[in-house]
Amino acid sequence: MSDPRVNASSDPTADPTADTTADPAEVRAVLRLAQPPVRRFAPGLAAGVLSALFAVALLASSAWLITRAAEQPPIMFLSMAVVGVRAFALGRSAFRYLERLAGHDAAFRQLADLRLGVFARILPLAPAGLGGTSRGDLLSRLVRDVDDLQDFPLRVVQPLATAGILATLSVFGVWLVLPAAGLTLALSLLAGGLLAALASTVLSARSERRLAPLRGTLAGEVLEVVENLDVLTAFGALDARLAGLATADDRLRRAALRRSLGVGVQGAVLSLFAGLATVGALWVGIPALSGPVGISGPGFAVVVLVPMAVFEVFGMIPLALGVWRQVRSSAARVASAVPTVVPVEIPVEPAEAGISVTSALSARPVLELTNVGARWPGSRALAVSGVTLRLAPGDRVHLAGPSGAGKTTLAQTLVRFLDYTGSYRLDGVEARTLAPAEVRGRVGLCEQRPWLFDDSIRQNLLFARETATDGDLLAVLDRVGLGEWAAQRGGLDARVGERGALVSGGQAQRIALARALLADFPVLIVDEPTANVDEAQGERLVRDILVTARQDGRAVLLISHTPVPDDLITARVVVPGPVIRPADPAS
Repeated sequence: MSDPRVNASSDPTADPTADTTADPAEVRAVLRLAQPPVRRFAPGLAAGVLSALFAVALLASSAWLITRAAEQPPIMFLSMAVVGVRAFALGRSAFRYLERLAGHDAAFRQLADLRLGVFARILPLAPAGLGGTSRGDLLSRLVRDVDDLQDFPLRVVQPLATAGILATLSVFGVWLVLPAAGLTLALSLLAGGLLAALASTVLSARSERRLAPLRGTLAGEVLEVVENLDVLTAFGALDARLAGLATADDRLRRAALRRSLGVGVQGAVLSLFAGLATVGALWVGIPALSGPVGISGPGFAVVVLVPMAVFEVFGMIPLALGVWRQVRSSAARVASAVPTVVPVEIPVEPAEAGISVTSALSARPVLELTNVGARWPGSRALAVSGVTLRLAPGDRVHLAGPSGAGKTTLAQTLVRFLDYTGSYRLDGVEARTLAPAEVRGRVGLCEQRPWLFDDSIRQNLLFARETATDGDLLAVLDRVGLGEWAAQRGGLDARVGERGALVSGGQAQRIALARALLADFPVLIVDEPTANVDEAQGERLVRDILVTARQDGRAVLLISHTPVPDDLITARVVVPGPVIRPADPAS
């Protein structure tokens, strides 16, 4: 049966920003998590401010030195300026290096905390609560959008603080030399900054906000085409999907180009006002050379040339505003990657500490269901209802029913991926009073399509029990009938391919069974093990599963729509057909 968690592919012609809605408070929380704490962020900011100040001071001292040297004074009058030029030149590079080192170290460390925070938020909802976002777009949010959040401290907060401090100190310094020139510089910075920001907003603000959603759309399209390449080719639909992929790529390219146009115009505006600031300094400085104020030649050179260096650093402010729009868009996508409120269909940790598995449950618990029902998030109808059964140690129950009856939904419910109505007890303890992870410590699931990682057989088994030796792994492979096959493939180091592409469906099911045996689940749910194999192999697989469970004394719930011989099972349960009545809103 189809898995309701699987989404239809995204429409590349739709507006990818249309569904990127997030609570502003959640967006602010993500941005706060992306910003390093003051103690970690301050060293990089201080080094950045000093680097910018040294750059301006280098130009000012160089201008003063060259102009003063042209007057041919005694060398002693130039010694301090010579030392200053050397110190500022070396200091600018040194502080720039320290700023990059400390700033990126703080951002990367905070990025690790941010990733952990995002995953901690996702884990209680996975897998059933993530059906509202396509897998490709979700991957883009968790990788690219989270990566983009490192720009918040590096390319938004730090440049704004550095440029603001530098502009204030530079205007004050020029004002000390010539007040009119200081005022001219201040007005030029203010007007240039406002016009550059306005030009960037008009030309590229929308594109900057759309870049992250468009990247997510493209990632979803690429993943969809790559994963389903064989099916699309077989049904002649590949060209249409490639056309959709090209459309998504074209929209992203055009957004990036429009953003570049805004950046270019912004740079031109700042260059224009840098020139105007220099002309203004000349306009007010030339009369001052012979006027009552009495500015010197070297001082005149300083007030004329300093605006060039100031505008070079000040130009980071409009750029930072553009980056801010991109960062906020990424933060909104990260915040909206999962629901703000956990759907009622998803189990949550009990309000109290719950009951410890070790004290409340035996090593081989009894599982009892009484009139159990469940539904998927967003669905108004129950996917399964009225299931009653009992699984004691050693029991092997065959759960049958027509396609669409909710057998897979029941399997997801038993491992607490979905909440339930009715009663679900382990050793008489209601499952709601136990943490979902504690239930999964006793009840394991072999899915209809088991997930195999693109790694070796060893690594695909070890995550079930990290302490297992190679001997343990080979022994469990023998138990599931894969010992000889593994030896022929080259042993435990043989790779299984992406999602098990290098193994057959039956071998994938047996590897999943081997993982379950390694984890030593006392209650094992096996969902449609014969779905991806031929009839003869399916019969052998079912027999091996049930015989192995009988030998271990573990309880097995075999979910299958195909017949199972009576000698292999202890009971049969039939799930009714699909439930179409509305679910009780109070349930």
